[in-house]
Amino acid sequence: QVQLVESGGGLVQAGGSLRLSCAASGRIFSIDAMGWYRQAPGKERELVATITRGGGTIYADSVKGRFTISRDNAKNTVYLQMNSLKPEDTGVYYCKGRVVVTIPVSYDYWGQGTQVTVSS
Repeated sequence: QVQLVESGGGLVQAGGSLRLSCAASGRIFSIDAMGWYRQAPGKERELVATITRGGGTIYADSVKGRFTISRDNAKNTVYLQMNSLKPEDTGVYYCKGRVVVTIPVSYDYWGQGTQVTVSS
């Protein structure tokens, strides 16, 4: 079994910064893409950013230039540096990992989420 645990969420003023971390543990051969998603009350979960094992990144237009996704493959950890935060960034942030448990078997695993609240 694989577990993903997020940390780093909290309350911050508009214009501030937060750094989220998500560490994967368990039966892991390797991890392909990892990503961050968020969900605001009453809205669907949306992609924030993804990163491949080799470091290729994709960002939602709404966060481009403000957020940076990175990963440490040795630690099976993905990070999300969030700068210039806006109230509309408020929501529950979830991390996801495409985990290869045994070749060629892989599954998508989700963390339980961490709350990010940006005050105006």
